[in-house]
Amino acid sequence: MRYELYYWPSIQGRGEYVRLALEEAGADYLDVARLRGVPAMMRMMEGQSGTPPFAPPFLKAGKVVIGQTANILFYLGARHALAPKAEAGRLWVHQLQLTITDFVLEVHDTHHPIGPSLYYEDQKSEAKKRTQEFWDERVPKYLGYFERLLDGSGGHYVTGRRLTYVDMSLFQLVEGLRYAFPKRMKTFERKIPGLRELHDRVAARPKIAAYLASERRIPFNEDGIFRHYKELDV
Repeated sequence: MRYELYYWPSIQGRGEYVRLALEEAGADYLDVARLRGVPAMMRMMEGQSGTPPFAPPFLKAGKVVIGQTANILFYLGARHALAPKAEAGRLWVHQLQLTITDFVLEVHDTHHPIGPSLYYEDQKSEAKKRTQEFWDERVPKYLGYFERLLDGSGGHYVTGRRLTYVDMSLFQLVEGLRYAFPKRMKTFERKIPGLRELHDRVAARPKIAAYLASERRIPFNEDGIFRHYKELDV
């Protein structure tokens, strides 16, 4: 089955967590808006009666349309050996992905603390305050949690010896924070050696390495979730 992924064509954003899973799975998928344009994505959203997705990303798998990043990954994980087989394990991994989803929103709010409809330039002073609190309180809380899970997993990945989609999402978090806050992240990474090693381990997996080196991987930019503003990285 060829999957159809619907997400904005010029940013990694929340769709990147899905792309990483699809790439690792070796799945046949079409990144619709990148190949057919945003109107094709909007037509798909507007044409869904009964259970329309609220916003991208959403995935079309045959006749099924699944929205929300964590929900999509929950679906893909069970079908492509990217989640435990047992129900309890699948729910645990899903719970971790939802925690990552919470953190991703906090990353976004460092540069848009008042609201997404305003330009960054309209909320720069608030962004500086939010970013400081983010690094003082939120980053240690979230990344420290995942560091402890890795330390106690008994393997190279969060759940042990087998890769799950959560490991790839954590790779993306580290990669994104390195782009957005290179100075702050360089200092903080001394506290998370396990996550640093996990990042490198995921990046070295053959299918992920090929994806990262390809044109399919959209570069980070200042329109996505992870944005580099020099005045925030001090």
